[in-house]
Amino acid sequence: MKSQRTAAFVGLGVLSLINLVNYLDRYILAGVMRKVQAEFTLTDAEGGSLATTFMLVYMFASPVGGYLGDRLPRRFLIGAAVAVWSVATIGSGLATTFVMLLVARALTGVGEAGYGTVAPSFISDLFDPRERSRWLSVFYTAMPLGAALGFILGGLMADRATWHHAFYAGGVPGLVLAVAVLFLKEPRRGAMDGPDTPRPVAFFDGLGQVGLNPRFWFTTAGLTLMTFSVGGLSFWMPKYLAEHRGLSDTDAGLYLGATTVIGGLVGTLAGGFLGDWLDARRPGGGVLLSALGLLAAAPLMVASAVVEQPNVLFVCLLLAQFFIFLQGGPLNASILAAVPPTLRAFAFGLSTLTLHFLGDAISPTVIGVISDAAGLGLAIKLNALPLALGGVVLLLGLRHFRAAVPPPRAA
Repeated sequence: MKSQRTAAFVGLGVLSLINLVNYLDRYILAGVMRKVQAEFTLTDAEGGSLATTFMLVYMFASPVGGYLGDRLPRRFLIGAAVAVWSVATIGSGLATTFVMLLVARALTGVGEAGYGTVAPSFISDLFDPRERSRWLSVFYTAMPLGAALGFILGGLMADRATWHHAFYAGGVPGLVLAVAVLFLKEPRRGAMDGPDTPRPVAFFDGLGQVGLNPRFWFTTAGLTLMTFSVGGLSFWMPKYLAEHRGLSDTDAGLYLGATTVIGGLVGTLAGGFLGDWLDARRPGGGVLLSALGLLAAAPLMVASAVVEQPNVLFVCLLLAQFFIFLQGGPLNASILAAVPPTLRAFAFGLSTLTLHFLGDAISPTVIGVISDAAGLGLAIKLNALPLALGGVVLLLGLRHFRAAVPPPRAA
């Protein structure tokens, strides 16, 4: 039993480290955006399309990755996916035209889709359901940490070398981790959910089961609105700090990186442990926590685009990200709990498709268009609205969390 527990934490550690590199590679582009725009003479809308292209590919590849993740050995899928996105990240640095960079970012999305949909189901089979939210929150701390490192690495390399070198530095660690994951012990699907785990269901039968699941869709809707807002904020805030608050690219990356690390790390861990505690006391307790967090974050995001004093701006960004990242563990644990074990990777793939299709696949471009028309400050203020709507949607969905997950139908 002790060796099994040790293997679980080793698996969690390796997958969390990969997730950190995942988000680092994703957000390097935000840290170097001004230099990329200058080299290729891009408008804000065109710059935003780089993130949109990545997300479009990522979201459409996600259900495929999830479907395969419910059927094939997951460690091999993860290893291949990490290798693909790492090579594509290095390829981003080799780009000499806007089209080449666009293609490289699209290929990065293919690799990340094969990882992001499979890893949570892998972790769910390592830990008891009563503690999944807290350990998933550890996995998702890689999101703020990796994003912060991406901002910082991008800003530093853009100022001290070239934006190309930032992508080289981001891509190499993933190649090492792609090999490391092959040595993990593969857990049995549904290992922590009882002895009678059914076989994977057919694609369209699984689609039907998830499609009629209100717990899944309310959770996904809240995540989608949050993702729209966070995607736009993380992509454009470095440029906003540089152009509207007079910071260098390095200082803007460090400034945003520090608030993301502190607020995101504390918020994600707090959300995971509080989510487990609340779920044990009332149905949907973690979802309620997430809803209140998004409602609290909305006015703080508006304030971050209004205040001019550096210290006050820092506090507003810090608190906004703390409340946003409260949802990481609880909402992803909610998706896992809403479906049977043999549908978890598929459900994550479908959720990923939805939340990116209507979330951060479009928000960088939408904010870029608003910025071109009315200014970046107004665009960031308007970006707070989806956070508030996400909180309301989660509150409305709480009534569906009293019912148990329906048993899966046979294939």
